[in-house]
Amino acid sequence: MASITLNHLVKKYGDGFPAVNDISIDIADGEFIILVGPSGCGKSTLLRMIVGLEDITDGDLLINGQRVNDKAPRDRNLAMVFQNYALYPHLTVYENIAFPLRLAKGKHSEDQVNKLVTEAAATLELTDHLQRKPANLSGGQRQRVAMGRAIVRQADAFLFDEPLSNLDAKLRGQMRSEISQMQRRLGVTSVYVTHDQTEAMTLGDRVAVLKKGELQQIASPRELYEHPVNLFVAGFIGSPSMNFLPATLEGTTLRTALGDITIPEDKARKAAGKRVVLVGVRPEFFEDAKLVEDSKLPHGSTFTATLTHTEWLGNEQYGYINFDPAPEMRELLNSLARDMDADELRPQVVVTLDAASRIRGGREAEIWLDTRKLHLFDAESGENLTRDAEAGAALTLEAAEDRAEEIATAQQADRDGSAFGGGASGNGASGNGTSPAGHTTVDAGTRSGGSSAAGGKHAAG
Repeated sequence: MASITLNHLVKKYGDGFPAVNDISIDIADGEFIILVGPSGCGKSTLLRMIVGLEDITDGDLLINGQRVNDKAPRDRNLAMVFQNYALYPHLTVYENIAFPLRLAKGKHSEDQVNKLVTEAAATLELTDHLQRKPANLSGGQRQRVAMGRAIVRQADAFLFDEPLSNLDAKLRGQMRSEISQMQRRLGVTSVYVTHDQTEAMTLGDRVAVLKKGELQQIASPRELYEHPVNLFVAGFIGSPSMNFLPATLEGTTLRTALGDITIPEDKARKAAGKRVVLVGVRPEFFEDAKLVEDSKLPHGSTFTATLTHTEWLGNEQYGYINFDPAPEMRELLNSLARDMDADELRPQVVVTLDAASRIRGGREAEIWLDTRKLHLFDAESGENLTRDAEAGAALTLEAAEDRAEEIATAQQADRDGSAFGGGASGNGASGNGTSPAGHTTVDAGTRSGGSSAAGGKHAAG
């Protein structure tokens, strides 16, 4: 295992465009880091710089404190799992997993190879498929084979390049769980690139949000969700996305297209001097006013609105409210949308309602908003004026402590001979997680040709 340090990394191509621009991240030994952002933000380029498939224009990359800028991929001892599996179609599952071991000619005896492969196969529930060819496997099974090849190589870190994007939604959910449990059992440092915020929020100890080659914020998923540093992070993290309402601030009153909203004095003070702001409100901050407990009502503001329609999902429902922003505010919203890879941000507010609510589209209704939780953003810079940096840092520290405890618990379970979680229980993977075989990977040096290879009423993502 290894720590990985990125010191002011820069990647410029021939035209001088900085695909990665001055990014610094310290990745602790055993940490699971997610790189997330819209298309073209530089996340895959940054991953390829770490593994050695892209040259570093400027800055330093350190693995376990040693500078590796000029080392070839094979000499960095990192394992990469590609989007397109990068399997050899003519080899069996067994030989695909064993490939990096065979590549290290003479380093492993046949007994050692067999032990490492069978242990990895048991961990990933591939024991019954070892003599099959990749063409006869499902997408999820192929991705497990790629992960198994990573496990046997005993690498210092795993690097994942959007490994689940070719799978259907059900398989993605299953594989997310398996990757998470495997990483905890092995305690191996992992860097994972995705554009899917659900993966980012459910897998990572910390998530690094990138925009146009620049790091916007790196924090635990919960800190990103509850204390986003700017408009971009706030809008990118969360599903449904955060609502943004242009408003003018007069004292403790926000004048919005939905009506006047009274906010706490401490929030108003933080935005003092900013006549025009963007109000950031998560859908779950709303509720049908008729269903709000009397004790909670004073902590929010109630307004009247007509919903265009509702969507009932069983455990909750979504309501939609259209509003008409001023022309200059519409352009501000559209500019934010372009940053997040969308054509425009619809002037619409999404509210989450209790499943029991009788509010329906076309009817005027009273909606309650919890004003303690809303955010106020500078309309020009996008800065979150009401962010509590200290509270956010405490959440990320808590996540780091949880990670250490989870890894220790998972590895102790393996030592005790119990199958931790669902991923390995079917094939008796007990004991595998603590052996050196746990640190397995794909040899990035030999596979460079295949490189494309929460909070509130419900959690984000």
